[in-house]
Amino acid sequence: MHRLFVIAAILFAFARPADAQPADAAPVVAAERAFAADALVLGVDASFLKWSSDDAVMIVGGASGLVRDILDPAAVFDPAAPSLVWWPTWAGMAKSGDLGFTTGAVEVGGARTGHYFTIWARQPDGGWKWVYDGGVAATSAGAPGPDVEPALLPTSVLEARSPNAAMSEVRTVEAVLAAGAERNQKQAHLSLLAPDARLYVAPLPLAVGAGAFEAALDAWPAALELSPPFGGGSSAAGDLVWTYGRALWSRDDAPGAGHYVHLWQKRSTGWVLVFAQIIDDPAAPTASPPPGGP
Repeated sequence: MHRLFVIAAILFAFARPADAQPADAAPVVAAERAFAADALVLGVDASFLKWSSDDAVMIVGGASGLVRDILDPAAVFDPAAPSLVWWPTWAGMAKSGDLGFTTGAVEVGGARTGHYFTIWARQPDGGWKWVYDGGVAATSAGAPGPDVEPALLPTSVLEARSPNAAMSEVRTVEAVLAAGAERNQKQAHLSLLAPDARLYVAPLPLAVGAGAFEAALDAWPAALELSPPFGGGSSAAGDLVWTYGRALWSRDDAPGAGHYVHLWQKRSTGWVLVFAQIIDDPAAPTASPPPGGP
């Protein structure tokens, strides 16, 4: 484990100092709003399929898999069903302008039920498709409404040598996080969370800032077993990387399981965690990568 921390420190040391610049997340904010609007007209399945890439991943019912294997393209829209409404409250864009995200509040039948998180990738035709979508039941009762413009994550001005290099670097930092989380997940997360990160721990509201992080992390089990990432992706500039994988734990002698989802940004201090959540399983199936996943 000591060797992993040394490797991570080397990666941090070679990151070039730079100031953040305002993020231009307008394309992904617009895409998210159009995606949500379509769900009210086309139905949830049709809208999710319309706006997803061919290799898009969802985490549903304790399993991760390709959206095309989960949703039904022949599903009939039922206008009498409780409406699913969501809107962005925070968004960001990679330096290369090809990878972005939004997250925000979710309402079902008028009742706020949690937060969603979507990763968006620019397509060859210049349009946008989502490549990951999922959410947690962290309360959104106090979240800004849909008429409020989302806050923005400043865009990094750093980059990696290539997207593959960025993924390799992040996998190393994920290993550092996993090694620390086996002993004390709270301290492991606090050592890597950016001050302006968003942390979602259901059923609490989203946490932003050191004090809020500490309180939220106390609600997770003291120790977590985090798998290496099952998949994810990097921006072309290698400044923004998302990952997902398996999380296992034990609390009060009862096993628990879920999936973690992370968003990493390259800064002058190295790779920092700017978004983290664990999507709990309704049950605890055996962990395995999704067939055909990224």
